Amino acid sequence: MINITKNFKFEGTLINTFRYGQGHINETHVVVYKLDNFKYRRYLLQKINSNVFKDVEGLMKNIKRVTEFAHQSIINEGGNPFTESLTLIPTIDNKDYYVTSNNEYWRAYIFVEEGLGYEMVNDNELFYQSGIAFGKFQKLLSNFDANTLSEPIKDFHHTKVRLDHLKEAIKNNIAKRLDFVKDEIEFYLNRYEYASKITTLLESGKMPYRVTHNDTKLNNVLINPITKKAQCVIDLDTIMKGSIIYDFGDSIRFGANDNLEDEKDLTKVNFNIEKYKTFSLGFINEVKSVLHPLEIENMAFGAILMTYECGMRFLTDYLNGDTYFRTKYPDQNLDRTRTQMKLVVDMEKALPQMNEIITNIINK
Repeated sequence: MINITKNFKFEGTLINTFRYGQGHINETHVVVYKLDNFKYRRYLLQKINSNVFKDVEGLMKNIKRVTEFAHQSIINEGGNPFTESLTLIPTIDNKDYYVTSNNEYWRAYIFVEEGLGYEMVNDNELFYQSGIAFGKFQKLLSNFDANTLSEPIKDFHHTKVRLDHLKEAIKNNIAKRLDFVKDEIEFYLNRYEYASKITTLLESGKMPYRVTHNDTKLNNVLINPITKKAQCVIDLDTIMKGSIIYDFGDSIRFGANDNLEDEKDLTKVNFNIEKYKTFSLGFINEVKSVLHPLEIENMAFGAILMTYECGMRFLTDYLNGDTYFRTKYPDQNLDRTRTQMKLVVDMEKALPQMNEIITNIINK
């Protein structure tokens, strides 16, 4: 680890390193340095999983450009960019990442001392603050040209492509599970019109492409434990161009579900309209001044779309033999599929109310 730290422009004298966090993709460490004035400074040091992210150079260019743009936006608003945004630490030769002799990729950030991450949405105020954080993230980057970003994971939220993957999995039936999921397959194929609705608007130029985070879960927001206010958005590996409703919708998919993602008893799985309203208040109030009319019109549908897409991905992986999502038991991906189906049905019924909530927030 010491050999890695020597390659970054860290201030002070190294006194400690330790593993940090519960991330499943990248390997994260905290490195602690003592400064001359008897103070200490911490940094995050991460080994990037180059098996997942094939184009590390493109990924890091995305992060550098987006964080630098966000820094300037925060400064223009009178904020502190070092606590309200991630800040990359360059290598000693002024690069964004360091490559070892055995092709390990490492990067470093300033450690945001003022924030903590939370795993579960068991507090409406936390969910509201995450809405503010992701809304502010969008507002800070509203003038950034998303078309200039590379694509770290190809077709990540191209729902039509995800549907094509499902059809291919049905055709190949690699895991010989097709006979067990006929109802689930019918559910997704019957809603095929969902798959191309937003991509068509984006590709036609009617709806603007924006910088999207693409992993807008509560644990990717740092929240100040004292003030309980959102501090900054983290985990920028999947930033790329897309639609703002992707980020909004995936937050709702994750946070407005009353139970676990793999709950077997579907009577316990319910779309929580109050949690939806809570997040929407935080998110929409931050971004409503920059929203396009088509984004407003489709915001609530984004929750349905992201839930539909995620469930479809679980089903595809189940048919393929559980090769993508980590599973703890044989039918876990099927259980995950069914919870997403239940949420889609709940949201379809609630869509008029969901749209009304968005409209009311916009018009206040």
